[in-house]
Amino acid sequence: MSDNNDFHEENSNILQVDDHQERHTLNDGSFFLAGFWMRFWAYLIDLIVVASIGNLLVKPIFRLLDVSIVKDGMFTPIAITGAIIFYGYFVLMTKFFGQTLGKMIFGLRVTNIKGSNLGWGTILFRELIGRFISSYMFILYAVVAFTPKKQGIHDLFADTTVIQERKMKILKPAH
Repeated sequence: MSDNNDFHEENSNILQVDDHQERHTLNDGSFFLAGFWMRFWAYLIDLIVVASIGNLLVKPIFRLLDVSIVKDGMFTPIAITGAIIFYGYFVLMTKFFGQTLGKMIFGLRVTNIKGSNLGWGTILFRELIGRFISSYMFILYAVVAFTPKKQGIHDLFADTTVIQERKMKILKPAH
């Protein structure tokens, strides 16, 4: 008989949901999914990082070049630069590290539910299109709390999810 700490791996590369909908297997390991609150706090840290980049780098450069920093429309120089920094941060960090700074602090990582590497197409779809939609309808971020694989709308679009990388349990054969 197994207790709640036992993990079982299936021979598929696809993320498998167990009865408790908390532990999952992906390739050769078992992972805990990142729930709503961990992802929320990581996202807040990411927003602080993005805002800091804008306030510490972009605004002084704009002032130096005498470019308006007033955000009175969607297509002002400061708004366009802010959007490039926001989306660029999430796309580049996720592509090259599999996680943003906020996710790194909380030990979270974006992963493909099919077990394959995150390609440019997947990341661009997740971070640009999915995050754009979620940004305009912020309540859609709450979907993470209600889906079995803890996926947000942007994860559902791109077949990704976020795992807790520090809680990976290596499977050992039973004797």
